[in-house]
Amino acid sequence: MIKKIKYYKRSVYIFLIASICVSACNSGKKNTDFDNDNKLELSIAIPSGGNSWVINNTQQDAVLVQDSGIHDWTSFDDVIRTYFHTKSTGELHLGLTIKSEEGPATIRVTVGDITKDVTITNTEYQNIDIGIFNITTAGYNFIEIQGLKKTGRYIGDINEVLIGGTATTKGVSFVPNDFSFYFGRRGPSVHLNYTLPEGKDIIYFYNEITVPQEEDVIGSFFMANGFGEGYFGMQVNSDTERRILFSVWSPFVTDDPSTIPDDQKIILLGKGEGVTAGNFGGEGSGGQSYKVFDWKAGNTYKFLLKGEPSTNDSTDYTAFFYAPEENEWKLIASFKRPHTTTYLKRFHSFLENFNPHTGNISRKGTYANQWVYDTTGKWHEITNAKFTADNTARDNARLDYKGGVEGNAFFMKNCGFFNENTTINSEFSRNPNGIIPTIDLSVLPKVKSK
Repeated sequence: MIKKIKYYKRSVYIFLIASICVSACNSGKKNTDFDNDNKLELSIAIPSGGNSWVINNTQQDAVLVQDSGIHDWTSFDDVIRTYFHTKSTGELHLGLTIKSEEGPATIRVTVGDITKDVTITNTEYQNIDIGIFNITTAGYNFIEIQGLKKTGRYIGDINEVLIGGTATTKGVSFVPNDFSFYFGRRGPSVHLNYTLPEGKDIIYFYNEITVPQEEDVIGSFFMANGFGEGYFGMQVNSDTERRILFSVWSPFVTDDPSTIPDDQKIILLGKGEGVTAGNFGGEGSGGQSYKVFDWKAGNTYKFLLKGEPSTNDSTDYTAFFYAPEENEWKLIASFKRPHTTTYLKRFHSFLENFNPHTGNISRKGTYANQWVYDTTGKWHEITNAKFTADNTARDNARLDYKGGVEGNAFFMKNCGFFNENTTINSEFSRNPNGIIPTIDLSVLPKVKSK
């Protein structure tokens, strides 16, 4: 699920978001210390398009937040936030590159417990000084912007957020113009790469996932059983739909499945009841299957993947899913991958957000009780993993990613602009359970031809 793109490094970034928190703004202190005759130090320009969210309405976020900035802003109810990360505290000088539509518009800007109401009269983009605010805690902070009055249909357009002052002198973080706004707004993806027993041919990989209450955020992919040629896990696709997803990449590398030669296409061998199967593209290409299933936060779900060499230089991969609500193993799908002769390898799990409109909300999953089964009929428990992350994290575009061990389970967490941070390439060890999965492999659902 991780698309490889080119990123550009920058040593510091900042995330900003405009927000409209009416109660917070009205209850905060008004900024009366700023004199318009004093010149602010505004040396850092943050593109609002890559760093802002409408936090109370994801549908509005899809309309207002564009690559070029904040546009089509009509409602006083919209809560727009811009998050930023500072390494120090102190004064924050703040300005906006902004314009109104037809005449004066009034906005309210809040940082911490200080608010300032500003009237915008220019109808072409100008740099407007907002004022001086206080950053009292290093790490992620946010700016809130609320529309109060407008003359035309739109409140205004915001191109950049301008900052400076002592709070920024030790470094700030944001998604710059030469970084992918799409991936910056999605947030960092994090992975667990499992340590396998040496010298064993592995035919089954078993894993369990529990998503804590309120961590099942739209756009989340809790991937359980990743392997060298594909992935298997569960997603939150919308308010009304969740899926169990199993995919296998074609050996022919392309983002367009229509270009795959016939002899390198993934072949569907069979699928379970209620499973949809087809092709996918855009992030590599191959065969994909999914079952719409309303899995619940707080419940533990079990994943079992089988992989073994087959005839004519190919390998068959089969995915099984166990839900406590149904109390039995279900077949998701079985795929044949040509030009591949291998047992299962490169086991991993990941947590990613595939919806940029929810990249401001944190999500977390626990990954527990990993086991593999070799060709001699022996189970081996996996208790060690390395924590890694994608380029959004590695290039410091987003700093809100974390992983580790809780009890006898691994966990991963990302997005939401929290301040705890785990060093990439950290190695973890969980306590072994010592309880072999109670699965009668001989009575698993049989693969029926499509």
